[in-house]
Amino acid sequence: MIEEGKPAPNFELTSDSGETVSLADLRGKPVVLYFYPKDDTPGCTKQACGIRDAYGEFERAGAVVLGVSPDDEGSHVKFKNKYELPFTLLADTDHSVAEEYGVWNEKSYLGKKYWGVSRSTFVIDADGNIKKVMHDVKPATHADEVLAALSN
Repeated sequence: MIEEGKPAPNFELTSDSGETVSLADLRGKPVVLYFYPKDDTPGCTKQACGIRDAYGEFERAGAVVLGVSPDDEGSHVKFKNKYELPFTLLADTDHSVAEEYGVWNEKSYLGKKYWGVSRSTFVIDADGNIKKVMHDVKPATHADEVLAALSN
């Protein structure tokens, strides 16, 4: 279980640009690590566009924003280009990072059970420690809640 005040688990994932992103390489900057279920779905689009629309405030806070889903790099490229997202999307196709962060869970939809990502965000401070854990975030208010956590 990920706890506030504890070190964030390191990871290396492939970005939408094909580069490897490592959390350890981002020390010295706050990181917003947000997990979302699937590219180009209504809730995930609303969430991503909310961050996009407030991106100047994230930049002023010095934060690196990383969106993570089980989709592959090609899906991320299409999603990023379609909505002009200014931040990096990471492919966690084997959901290993989602599992490590405790957000890969059994879900139910229309009576059918499946495994997927729970919409969750981790604000990580410049020293690599978890500053804020946010589970079951609401897409419409997500950006404002994360910005509030960054400024506290």
